[in-house]
Amino acid sequence: MPGESETARWDFINALDEEYLTGGVILSEWCVFIVRSADEAFVSGAFLASILTAVAGIETYLRSESSQMSRQTLAKLIDESELRQKHISELHILRQYRNRWAHVNDTGHDTSLIADPGKHEKELETMAAFSARLLRKTIYANRCV
Repeated sequence: MPGESETARWDFINALDEEYLTGGVILSEWCVFIVRSADEAFVSGAFLASILTAVAGIETYLRSESSQMSRQTLAKLIDESELRQKHISELHILRQYRNRWAHVNDTGHDTSLIADPGKHEKELETMAAFSARLLRKTIYANRCV
């Protein structure tokens, strides 16, 4: 887990870059901007914003890599990517988790959020670290050496 301080969270992000980036990658400026925003949200402790932005970065990257010019859903982009099956499965887990927060259907069902906000914050922190890892794993998947 990345830790409580901003410094520890930057160290976590930098370690992900060290782990997943070997060689070089070509990314669109949109993707670079979104990745930086996701990192800044994560480091500052805005975990929900970090997750939402990381998924946007993943989608932006997959769109740039897709040979299809039509507007596809994120689920279809993931399924049609050339990523490994385990990676695809992880992306679907993240996408579905993001959907629970981005598309809240029952806003009146908030008793658990009110009763134990710390539980939700801890879960969001864990998923934010997961999303930061998957973002790196995705954008660095097609390396040029």
